[in-house]
Amino acid sequence: MEDMLRVGVISSTHGVRGEVKVFPTTDDPARFNDLKEVTLENGKEKLVLKIQNVKFFKNMVILKFEGLDNINDIEKYKGKDLWIRRDQAVKLEEGEYFIADLIGLNVITDEGETLGVLKDVLQTGANDVYIVQMASGREVLIPVIKQCILEVNLEEGRVKVHLLPGLLDL
Repeated sequence: MEDMLRVGVISSTHGVRGEVKVFPTTDDPARFNDLKEVTLENGKEKLVLKIQNVKFFKNMVILKFEGLDNINDIEKYKGKDLWIRRDQAVKLEEGEYFIADLIGLNVITDEGETLGVLKDVLQTGANDVYIVQMASGREVLIPVIKQCILEVNLEEGRVKVHLLPGLLDL
């Protein structure tokens, strides 16, 4: 499990007073109201930035950080990820998982066969879909519904699935 979770990406500056537009990578952008700080990783170092102000505009979050008061201070961070520590994350309900914890898990069938490795999670709105990379390189899409996902075991690093008819068809 990762110690840090990505909550957003700085997409552009907003005005000339050091504000930035952030594309949220979290299910609930309103969670930025509860954050006091985020960590920005700029390749060379990690900067802990204290959040001074939060606003919302369309699908974006507009953040103002303490000490970054003009466009020149913040412009160099465009395209950079914003992270939080795991202890700052929202509490999950039973059966909920962070996508970062799911990626890389081995996927096995209810018949004991190794299917592949969980590569990514698509969030479709109706239900999530696990993208599983098979050893052959082929990808299989498995809907996250109770009929298909039988067990997620983070400690053992595996997901047990039931393949509905047609899921492996070309």
